[in-house]
Amino acid sequence: MADRLRLRDAGREDLRLVLRFIRALAEYERLAHEVRADEATLARFLFEEPRRAEALIAEWDGEPVGFAVWYYSFSTFIGRPSLYVEDVFVDPALRGKGIGTAIFGHLASRALAQGCGRMEWSVLDWNAPSIAFYRAIGAKPREGWTLQQLTGDALAALAARQG
Repeated sequence: MADRLRLRDAGREDLRLVLRFIRALAEYERLAHEVRADEATLARFLFEEPRRAEALIAEWDGEPVGFAVWYYSFSTFIGRPSLYVEDVFVDPALRGKGIGTAIFGHLASRALAQGCGRMEWSVLDWNAPSIAFYRAIGAKPREGWTLQQLTGDALAALAARQG
């Protein structure tokens, strides 16, 4: 597999490809209606300072077949950064070849090199194949916690209260 798979950092020249993978992931997750990203926005946050996220491209036999996007947060309890995996996608035709495992292994190595105490990500509760994959690589759910978020009007309204 090592001679067929290459993981590389995404560059500006990959913006269209990253956006294509984002849309493919959104289709798979039945969330295509939520995609607002465009190349200009991705360029700003992935490649301009301060960078807010990083991306990699997975290539199989020289062809792009997947991607990952991640960023770093900080855990006050463990006193160390965390690597948060925002998205990972592998072309469905190439799943089962170890590409996803290689991507997560690569990100785990990066997390350790950056002094991270953990890696985290979210998964849709109906996505049994992904959940099974995560269990197979040793991941466990964070019991007792649920993800919360503010978006759109609620985010703007709360910010406006700060005047």
